[in-house]
Amino acid sequence: MSNSVKHGNFEVPNARRLILNLLGVAAGGVLSVADALRACALFDISENSVRVTLARLAQSGLVELVERGVYRLGSERRRIRDDVAGWRTVEERLVRWNGDWIAASTGGLSRSDRKVLRARERALSMLGMRELGNGLFIRPDNLAGGAGMARQRLIALGLGEDAAVFRAADFDPDRQKQALGLWECDTPVAAYREGVQRLEAWLEGMAGLQPEIAARESFLLGDDAIRQIVFDPMLPAPLADEAARHDFIEAVTRFDDQGRRIWKEFFGASAS
Repeated sequence: MSNSVKHGNFEVPNARRLILNLLGVAAGGVLSVADALRACALFDISENSVRVTLARLAQSGLVELVERGVYRLGSERRRIRDDVAGWRTVEERLVRWNGDWIAASTGGLSRSDRKVLRARERALSMLGMRELGNGLFIRPDNLAGGAGMARQRLIALGLGEDAAVFRAADFDPDRQKQALGLWECDTPVAAYREGVQRLEAWLEGMAGLQPEIAARESFLLGDDAIRQIVFDPMLPAPLADEAARHDFIEAVTRFDDQGRRIWKEFFGASAS
């Protein structure tokens, strides 16, 4: 195990998470059962667990059977994949902040369906929105397309079409202070810099790793880093250090390029 992974706090994926993640980046959007078994074996996930997980994912509609032994993501999950896949170009979809906010009102929505509630919370989190109070979630209006584009993304990610999404402005001084403080604990500069150092250190030492270890560790490091970007609220200055965030995204992009090559070679070697 390399030092970058040994000293990191990484969540080892279960079969569900690993399969969905691999399907999200698979060539042609499909994954064979054989490749799923090979990948899961790297994380000591049993064959029985993989097959049971695939059956449950298919039953819930998260994956679909393309042909015997080959799966792809279901339509709902493909929408999430398409949004997540935009992490590489996320900075291109940011605009200068003029002090206004994008708001989503969820106070009148039902909370009885746990699945719907989880989808709603995930959608709000993926757009970096925080609750100001009474079901009113906000974020700085620095996303290209403003509230209209945010509304489309939120609905596609599972917010629900009954939620009101709109531009908000002219908060009173106390409410404005409260709003500005909602992201105080999000990604400090040190976290961006430590992330860059961790990824670059692994890339420098990867040449000495066995293919299976390289595949396993590149997944752990890459998945963690990409998740940081996906759920980064992409705040404008002065709420965030835009330069440090840019350097982190660049480092993750370089790492992901190498990780994809590693996994392509791993699947190719396993099949031969």
